[in-house]
Amino acid sequence: MKLLLHICCAPCSIECINELKDKNIDITGFWYNPNIHPFTEYKNRLNAVKRYSEDINLKVVYKDQYGLLDFTKNVINDINNRCDFCYKTRLEESAKYASDNGFNVFSTTLLISPYQKHDYIKNICIELSKKYNIEFLYIDFRDLFKEGKKKARELDIYMQKYCGCIFSEADRYMNKNK
Repeated sequence: MKLLLHICCAPCSIECINELKDKNIDITGFWYNPNIHPFTEYKNRLNAVKRYSEDINLKVVYKDQYGLLDFTKNVINDINNRCDFCYKTRLEESAKYASDNGFNVFSTTLLISPYQKHDYIKNICIELSKKYNIEFLYIDFRDLFKEGKKKARELDIYMQKYCGCIFSEADRYMNKNK
């Protein structure tokens, strides 16, 4: 099985990759996260994935595209549902790349986070698998989330404090003040 794994960040990837390797799956990572803002946060997360993938000898395809303008343009009229655009954009690019480049299955590290819309992500991936004629490998990685965070700390991997977009960063600070 040749898998393209969308990687949202290094900490979330650790246990997903370990689980997939335990199943003897041939993994190639895929970095495409134009939702991450500001630019310094985007670079911190990108560099963390680069460092970690080099440490474990994981091939990663980088679609290095900082997308502040496109992202905000597409979500500004419906900020509360911005995650829908965010998930669809990243996962569609992943499924399309996998289909166009000889992979027979795709998945995402977004499936590890208990803070993401898990069923929504799963359903998007199922739809995209039909659209791009590529299998979606569904694994509920959520029970591995805490262990992944622990290992990221042990490995001194950059760990973000919010989901990714500028609006989630604002929510983080606004919720602290409540």
